[in-house]
Amino acid sequence: MNEYKLCSLLFETTADYDANLETLLTLIDDCDERSLIVAPEVCLTSYDYENMQKMLSFAPKAIEQLKKASHNKIIILTILEERDGKVYNFAKVFHNGAVVYERAKAKLFRFGDEHKYMQEGSVEDFKIVEVDGIKIAVFICFELRFKELWCKSEGADVIAVPSWWGVLRTEHFKIFTQALALTNQCYVVASDSKNEDCTGQSGIINPQGEVQRNGNRPCLCLPYSNKEIRLMRRYMDIGIE
Repeated sequence: MNEYKLCSLLFETTADYDANLETLLTLIDDCDERSLIVAPEVCLTSYDYENMQKMLSFAPKAIEQLKKASHNKIIILTILEERDGKVYNFAKVFHNGAVVYERAKAKLFRFGDEHKYMQEGSVEDFKIVEVDGIKIAVFICFELRFKELWCKSEGADVIAVPSWWGVLRTEHFKIFTQALALTNQCYVVASDSKNEDCTGQSGIINPQGEVQRNGNRPCLCLPYSNKEIRLMRRYMDIGIE
């Protein structure tokens, strides 16, 4: 059986939620079967706080469409949802018609006033989930800055980083994503928005820390190789199982 491909997406989120969903679904459809696809944080709506109820009402429709698109593919992104009267930014992993893992963003970006509109999730919910034989961890944007989460991601084969990362801190995003791959000796698939206030630095980093960024490509796909992970961990043994 062929190995997966890793795909990082890069596109602009507009004020038209339906158009954003159509863009995302088209990019997903263009990816081969057995692709692991990471889209930018809140890529369907952005942080459209002035239309909070509209965002929350759109979530169920988007989730059902993404379930349908996930057959023989793994799709990772974040969506704002309401649970028990509180709003959370949920990372979701879709596969074969289902949401196989989700957790709420545990570290909100206070510079962006996220804490005024959303509730934090629990760090305890951050864990590695195995999907179709691939051990996956998910960092949501600002969470990249927290060492405790780096420790919890140890042993992952692929770390997904859906982000809405500020352009003023572009170098931080590039350094963190590359260092995360080197520290964990795994793949990092980072997806940041193409909107002008974001870095646009979507890309894929391999277990040796070699970086390929999307550039102007809306979708960058590279082969995934578990053998490369094993070789790197055996060659430079730092105790990762």
